[in-house]
Parts: sequence; C-alpha cells; structure tokens
Amino acid sequence: MTHSRLRSVARRRPSTVSRRAFLQTGASTLAAAALPAWMPRLAFAPEGVEPGGDLLVCVFQRGGMDGLSAVVPHADADYYRSRPTLAVPEPQSGAETTTIDLDGFFGLHPALRPLKDLWDAQVLAIVHAVGSPDPTHSHFDAMDTMERGTPGEKSIPTGWIGRHLQTAPWHNDSPFRAVGLGGVAPAALRGPVPVTTLKSIADFHLAGRTEELAQIQQALSGLYTLAPTLGPAAVDTFAAIETLARVDVRGYTPEGGAVYPEGDFGLGLMQIAQLAKAEVGLEVACIDIGGWDTHADQGVDAGRLPLLLAELSQGLAAFYADLGERAKRVTVITMSEFGRRVAENGSGGTDHGHGSCMFVLGSGILGGRVYGTWPTLAGEALYGPGDLALTTDYRDVLAELVETRLGNPGLSEVFPGYTPTRLGLARGR
Repeated sequence: MTHSRLRSVARRRPSTVSRRAFLQTGASTLAAAALPAWMPRLAFAPEGVEPGGDLLVCVFQRGGMDGLSAVVPHADADYYRSRPTLAVPEPQSGAETTTIDLDGFFGLHPALRPLKDLWDAQVLAIVHAVGSPDPTHSHFDAMDTMERGTPGEKSIPTGWIGRHLQTAPWHNDSPFRAVGLGGVAPAALRGPVPVTTLKSIADFHLAGRTEELAQIQQALSGLYTLAPTLGPAAVDTFAAIETLARVDVRGYTPEGGAVYPEGDFGLGLMQIAQLAKAEVGLEVACIDIGGWDTHADQGVDAGRLPLLLAELSQGLAAFYADLGERAKRVTVITMSEFGRRVAENGSGGTDHGHGSCMFVLGSGILGGRVYGTWPTLAGEALYGPGDLALTTDYRDVLAELVETRLGNPGLSEVFPGYTPTRLGLARGR
C-alpha cells in the first residue's frame, strides 16, 4: 500500500533542533531503524497564533482552462462565428444545455450550474480576460511564472504565496500553516516558511491501523528518552501527530447537506474543510485539478470539458456549504496558466491561448458581478495568433485578496516590481 508523505521544513529557532543538528546526532540512526521506511519524517514547529486574515484556498486548473466556454460571452457575436460547433448555445429559458445567463452579456456553462446559487447570493465573483502577461504558450513556463508571481522574471526563486507567508504581519508556527494537497508542494508555496504536503489524512492515520500507529509513537518516545537533547523536536513531533489525530476522517459528515464529487479534487476540498474546522492554524491550502488541455474532443454538453467543469463546480459548491459559518473567514481563488484559442480547431478542441477567467468565492467578496474590461472577440482585438486579449493582470486579483482579505499590506514584497490595480472585488476585514 502506498502511504502519503507529510513533510514540513521547520523554521530555525533557538528552541528547535535544526534538521542538520538532528542528523548529526547518533540518535538519528535509531530513528531511521525504529520507524518504518514509509513513515513521514516530521520536523514541526509548535502551533502559534490564529491567522490574521482569511484562510486562502488556491485552486490551480492545470492544463489551460477554456475560459470562453466556462464563462460564455454570449452577447459577443464573434464568439459564435469563431466556434461553429464548440460554442455553448445562447441562454434559453427552461433549457438544461444552454448558457446560464448572468448579466445579459456573460453566462455560465450549464455544467457550472451549482455555482449559480453562489452567484445569486453575491459571494461568487468572476474576472474575465485575465491572466499572466507572459506571452508563452508552454504549460511548464506559464505555470512556473504564475506561481512565482513574477511574469518574465525567474531570478526570484520563491512563490507569491511563500512571500506572503514570509511577510505577513503576524507569527504562526503551526505545522499546518500552509498545506499542499496532493503530496507535492506547489511552486507558489516556495519560501522559508514551513509547508506541509499532504495526500490523505486517512493515510496519515494508517487507514485505521491503530496498533502500528501506537508502535510508531512508542518508538518516538524511546528516541526522546535516549536522546534528551532532542526534547523540543520530539515534543513538536508528538504535537503534530496529536493535532492531526484530532481530525476525525472516518466519522466526518459534511455540513449543509454538502455532497463532494468523487475523486481527488472532491476529497482534497473535504480535507481542507476538515482542517479548517479543526482550527490547527491553517492559513493557505493549495489544490490542483488537472486535465484542462482540451486540444481534442472538448465537447459542449458532453465531453472532457463539461465533465471537468461539473467536478469543479460541484466541489466548490460543496466546500462552501460544508464550511457553514466558517465561510465568513475563507476565500477561494481559481486560476489556470492560460486560456484557449478563440477559434476551434479541426479536432473538436481548442489550442493554447492567452486570456481566461478566474473565479473568486467567499463571504468577503463583492460577488454577483463579472469584473474586468471586455476586449471583444473581433479579429483586430485578438492577441497574437488569435487569443483572448488580457485586460486584467492576474496579480491585480491576487494582490487585492492578499491586502484586503489576508491582511498583508506588503504587496511590494509579495509581488516585487509590480504596482497592482485595485478591482474593488473584495471587502476589507
């Protein structure tokens, strides 16, 4: 059985034994022998203060989402001229497979119907014609530049969320301050602040195998006895185990009648909700949903894209309902490395483009509105080889959330060399 990895890089403090010091002791050999090879190696700092702002949940739609199918500009005639077979039909009252009108110009893909109630409740906002100004059509380069938060500049090794955590005007030593769901820490979290990667809370609990977990705890206790200089590190490790053990995986029932979609995305969102409710000091959680590279067989009311949009919308709607009152302190942002070409291709899909759309969800969001200036889809208004032009830099969206919802005024450090434009989509705390 494959078990999850739970990793954290401890910040060096006088009261915490560093990883290097730990490895230099003879007891480290005992630790390696006493613990199973698959057991996560833990080096956690103790829990600290509660976050100074919202919990930020960042959803990365990897592959390049077609924003023109997700949020349809149904009043732009060039949309239908460019996509004779892939255009989502104009809104029709009572129809289940047509665009869901939002404001007379834009509408949701019918697979995003679960988001309509959030839109009507004015907790969901959309930003269109948004993205990174980096012109690349390479997935790797585009994702890298978005997660760094420094388009065209790769000399800065940290990610934009990592810099936010580093410069936030409060101190939080929780091992769960920043969590990457899926087992691999996203590049956006790179930085000096500890990051935990977590594939499954259930796997961490050894799938209910309490006897083995007790053996591991006994081994750690013996390590502490034989090497008393490891005291602070051992205490921190036990604290981390006990903290995560409080999260009841098997007995968990989502609130508000929430039903998560099956699959890694739904499971990941449910685990974020569990961690949020456990009050373990969680400030940022990152989760991926991949598969958006729809060069072929994209589909309109059936196919790859509608399935992905349904999974996304069902997951977000369930997550918001599950949070209950805690939704007042949570903000969700979605992003993709780029959009798709305006015109459909010959394979029933769309090729790599430029501009796309972002969803912003939360009680602190001034929702029920599409933000940004629409550039139109007329030929002369397109970018490069035929892409939706950008009128909003994605950093404008992120910067406003960092400042107003996360409570960090240090935007020049989070997004160095960039002066953001305020969109007015979020309330101050």
